[in-house]
Amino acid sequence: MFTMLTGLSIDKSTGLYQWLLNDFNIWPFLILVLGIALLLFFILKLNVNTFVALIITSILVALGLGMNPAGIADALKDGIGGTMGELIIVFGFGSMIGRLVSDSGGSYRIATTLIRKFGKKRLQWAVAGASFIIGISLLFEVGLVVLIPIVFTIALEAEVPLLYLGIPMAAALSAAQGFLPPQPSPTAVTNILGANIGIVLMYGIVVAIIAMLVAGPYFTRVIKKFEPKAFKITKKLDAIGEVKTFKLEDTPSFGLAITTSLMPVIFMLISTIYTLTVNAGKQVYSGTVGDASWKAMSAATQSGYVTDPSVLDKIIAMFGNPVIAMVVAMSFAIWSMGPKQGRTMGEVGDSMGNALKSIANLLMVIGGGAAFKGILTAGGISNAIADAFSNTSLSPIIFAWLIALILRVSVGSATVAGLTTAGIVAPLVASQSAVDPAFVVLAIGAGSVGISHVNDAGFWMFKEFFDLDVKQTLKIWTVLETLISVVGLIVILALSAIFS
Repeated sequence: MFTMLTGLSIDKSTGLYQWLLNDFNIWPFLILVLGIALLLFFILKLNVNTFVALIITSILVALGLGMNPAGIADALKDGIGGTMGELIIVFGFGSMIGRLVSDSGGSYRIATTLIRKFGKKRLQWAVAGASFIIGISLLFEVGLVVLIPIVFTIALEAEVPLLYLGIPMAAALSAAQGFLPPQPSPTAVTNILGANIGIVLMYGIVVAIIAMLVAGPYFTRVIKKFEPKAFKITKKLDAIGEVKTFKLEDTPSFGLAITTSLMPVIFMLISTIYTLTVNAGKQVYSGTVGDASWKAMSAATQSGYVTDPSVLDKIIAMFGNPVIAMVVAMSFAIWSMGPKQGRTMGEVGDSMGNALKSIANLLMVIGGGAAFKGILTAGGISNAIADAFSNTSLSPIIFAWLIALILRVSVGSATVAGLTTAGIVAPLVASQSAVDPAFVVLAIGAGSVGISHVNDAGFWMFKEFFDLDVKQTLKIWTVLETLISVVGLIVILALSAIFS
């Protein structure tokens, strides 16, 4: 029965037994576990600054993995640069937009309107639904930066703990990131495995909604009993700053406030709809077709791009890029939440400066996590996992989920985990016609979001934005992500059994 359900072979001459005996190189995984344990020891027991602890641990792990000592510094820089390049603009501009909306009274207007419309009892569902829609077109990090000031203000006005609304918001954003095109990882994996993007999106919505509900509103009820101290009402959040109070008549209109807050989402949503309807899910290649980066791609990956884009394709792609969307939205926010509301440019400048100060520590911590991820990637963890699982006989869906989950635990990045797994399982999917590749795509998505911990930027974002300690973040965020992963896999297996 076990073999029928999972596809695992436990015969001592072949399958799992021989894999563990001969093919599994335990050293990289042992170094990874020891590295994570050391990092937690530095932070929890010695109270070492998180950024410093991440950098020191990264260097020690690099040495343990046998990396060339002369290349460790470059791996650290590559890890930080690869993650922070886009996030600097997204985080910086996103935080400034949020602060401008907050300091002008826009967040207060949005909060009071939603509370009046939905009432306290249905606020969780309203926040989860709105976050899910936003998450379809917005990267998790961008969505969190855009939504957290609004959700914080709603929580204050409704007199409920921030986590009461924050968990459903984070679950919705994370589920959308893991399962739904046009998010980068699901879209790229769909192309690599040759799945139909429409089918992936159709099944993905079902999987994402169920996972979001379990890991969001329902999980909130459970974790509140086990971690009540985390569910506190606070007037000030370091990552956002103190939220001011206003007279409603002195605040911007609801329409202007929500448009300013969600303008990046609007641009990216337009780009998403255009890409799915006009270009059948294909993206506009950012370089020149035929350049070195293009030639380095596989034919399957190249097929996911528009090779002869029109002028409109290029314009839509430009404004749909998170960086450009943020720049345009920031420019609009300076006017709409500044002179439009009777505020001087000096006051606008103060708001923007305070916003950057509030996220300085967060950016350092994320940079440290990115450095750790860079060391794990450069140290060959991904290759070790690929080699270890090259001869297993798992079913494609469970195999894809397991590989993505192990990579997620190892390197932190959901995108890296998803794309690496796609490359590993592509030959298996191509050789088995019994399983729709769309379900394998979704299984990779489920595995790639599970067990987020200290090597994931999202872990530190959640910790800082919700004013938690590391233990609380492990109990709440890590479990939340794992619920999305496990519930997602169960729903995928059920859909596969019904429709395959």
